[in-house]
Amino acid sequence: MNQVPVIELQGICTSFRGFAVHQDLSLQVHAGQIVGLLGGSGSGKTTLLREILGLHRPDAGLVRLLGVDLNDPDVELQRQLRRRLGMLFQHGALFSALSVFDNIAFPLRELHCLDEDWIRRLVHLKLAMVGLGNGHGKLMPAELSGGMVKRVALARALALEPELLLLDEPTAGLDPDRSQNFVELIGDLQRELGLTVVMVTHDLNTLAGLASHVAVLADHRILAFGTRDEIMTVDHPFVTGFFGADRRKLL
Repeated sequence: MNQVPVIELQGICTSFRGFAVHQDLSLQVHAGQIVGLLGGSGSGKTTLLREILGLHRPDAGLVRLLGVDLNDPDVELQRQLRRRLGMLFQHGALFSALSVFDNIAFPLRELHCLDEDWIRRLVHLKLAMVGLGNGHGKLMPAELSGGMVKRVALARALALEPELLLLDEPTAGLDPDRSQNFVELIGDLQRELGLTVVMVTHDLNTLAGLASHVAVLADHRILAFGTRDEIMTVDHPFVTGFFGADRRKLL
C-alpha cells in the first residue's frame, strides 16, 4: 500500500493583484525527506510555505498535510493538525517582550492541558536539544546572538514534537562557522526525531549539508523535483545560473 504523502499539493494557483505567482503547481513530499525549495526572488517560495502552513489560501488547488485537507471544515481536526507542524521563520520571529523560556513555552501553554511543572521540564528539554542550557531561558531575545536566536526559534518550533518542520532560510545572517553548526544541528535532530523537513534556502552549503531532495520553483510551478544529483541534470536557465561553477558542492 502506498504511503500517504506528508505534503500533497495539487493544481495550486496563486495570484496577487492580477500577477500570477503559482500556476498549476503540484508537489509531493514523503516522510523522512529533507526537501530544499529553490527559486528566484519573487518566485513564490515563502508564499508556498505560508500556503502549506495554512496562513494563506491559494486561489485554487488542494493542500493536504499528513492526509488532512486544509479546507476540511472540521475545526478540531485542523487544530490537531497544527500541533503536528513546526515552523522556523527566517529571522526567528521571537516575541521580543517574552523571555527565551516563555517563547518556547508559548505553544505548550496554548494547549491548555499541561501544568507549569511539565511545561518547565519540556522547555528545559527543548533547550538541551538545541545545545542551550537552562540558564539561557532567563535571557530576553535582545540579549541573544544571531546564532542563539536561531536555536531558540528552533526549540520553539519543536516544542510540540512536530512531524513536519518548515524552515525559511534557516542559515540566513549566520557566519560560515555558525551556519555549519546549525546545519549539523538540524541534521542531527531530523535523524533523531524522524522529521520531514521542507526548507527554503539560497545557500549551496546548507543545501549540500541537509537536502535529500530538491524542488525547483520556476515559471510559476515546480519545474523539477528529485535528488540532488538528478536536479543537476535539469537544463533550465535558473538551475544552471543558481549552481554555476559551484555545483560540485552538491555532488
